[in-house]
Amino acid sequence: MRSLALTLIACCCVANAAGGANDPLISPSTKSAVGGVAGALSSSASGSSSSAPARKLTEREKEAQAEADLSARIQERLAIMRANQAARVAAAAKARKAAESKAAVEAARPKVYSNEWSYEGENGPANWGKINPAWAKCGSGNRQSPIDIRDGMKVELEQIAFDYHPSSFNVTDNGKTVQVMVGGGNFITVGNRMYELIQFHFHRPSEERINGKGYEMVVHMVHKDGEGRIAMLALLLERGKSQPVIQTVWNNLPLEKYDTAAPSTVLDPMELLPGRRDYYTFMGSMTTPPCQEGVLWIVMKEPVQASPQQMALFSRLYPLNARPVQPGSGRIIKESN
Repeated sequence: MRSLALTLIACCCVANAAGGANDPLISPSTKSAVGGVAGALSSSASGSSSSAPARKLTEREKEAQAEADLSARIQERLAIMRANQAARVAAAAKARKAAESKAAVEAARPKVYSNEWSYEGENGPANWGKINPAWAKCGSGNRQSPIDIRDGMKVELEQIAFDYHPSSFNVTDNGKTVQVMVGGGNFITVGNRMYELIQFHFHRPSEERINGKGYEMVVHMVHKDGEGRIAMLALLLERGKSQPVIQTVWNNLPLEKYDTAAPSTVLDPMELLPGRRDYYTFMGSMTTPPCQEGVLWIVMKEPVQASPQQMALFSRLYPLNARPVQPGSGRIIKESN
């Protein structure tokens, strides 16, 4: 109340001073005194007003303010989280779209499988069926070759009719064996079906076994009929006298692997055959990838002789190029009586 009164008095003094500033009836000393009083009262009122303490917030107001601040911080944090989540979703969608696009391109691109195989190591016979889908029979077939020929059914088998004659030939070292391509016109007839000799090649040791017995080498003579069916004639080799056809082949070996020699001379496949023509027969497969089945096998019972020197020469080129024996899987084996 005192401050209010002083303020009112000051205001009156100021007003009077302002009003009497031009009044000639008021003396200068009076005007000065009034101005001083007014100034003092004004300063006193101003000082009293500025020194008044601010009003304190109640507990309820403090709680409300704290809740408002917390809510603001939560909303700010949620906004940041939503923005981050939206960025992650967008990035994931972009990555998924890129992956789908890449997968579509890969699916459209033709798959290329290896054609590399060998007789040892990772690409050896145990893995042939896994290297290329086209070779699946090498691992899953139930009529695979070679086999150990046991318990043959002795029957009256008709004699094989051989129609071989001296023919042109070429010799290729194909990196897996020595292969001899023979000129056309050489046939065998088995079961009223005629097969033409296409080529013959060598394996060391023999792939076939007879009652568990293996041989040092074997010659496989590949024949085909007009419908593409294969008949494989196997000639087991044992040490003995020199074999003339084999010597002719060795004389014309190419000087480099994967090369072919085409001599001007001829060879007679008939000279490869043993004196006796008894045989075993059964259904099997090719012994190299893709291991296709449905092959008619004819294994001559009497071995053919070749000299130790002839066998040693081949062993220098291919010391091991034979597929291991495969399961018989209950197949029927017929044997000449």
